[in-house]
Amino acid sequence: MATTYTISDLAKEFDLTTRAMRFYEDMGLLQPERAGPGGRNRLYSPRDRTRLRLTLRAKRLGLSLTEAKEIIDLYDSPRDTGVQLQKFLTVLAVHRKQLEDQLADLQATLEEVREHENEAQGLLRTLEQKNHS
Repeated sequence: MATTYTISDLAKEFDLTTRAMRFYEDMGLLQPERAGPGGRNRLYSPRDRTRLRLTLRAKRLGLSLTEAKEIIDLYDSPRDTGVQLQKFLTVLAVHRKQLEDQLADLQATLEEVREHENEAQGLLRTLEQKNHS
């Protein structure tokens, strides 16, 4: 018999809520089999476990769930690997550009904060010198 996992097993392993697991299922990232009365019990396969791990890795990289699904689905399909890798590189390039833009914005903001700090420190020194005169 193949290894299967319950929703609780995977939620605990990956430190997720069962609600998050159901959300990933609704997004089409996971496709558990249904068992028990009325199909209420979800049974996740090793494939689902791998897809969940890849989804969480994509999230850590800052990809959207839609982007994660597109990439994971590409790897799941029997199509040409070159096409899959090109799509992955395209998504990563777009994401890297977004991160670089955010970093540039943060660096500009930090520089502004430093300038204001220097200005305020200068004003404070001037005030302190006046008070001591």
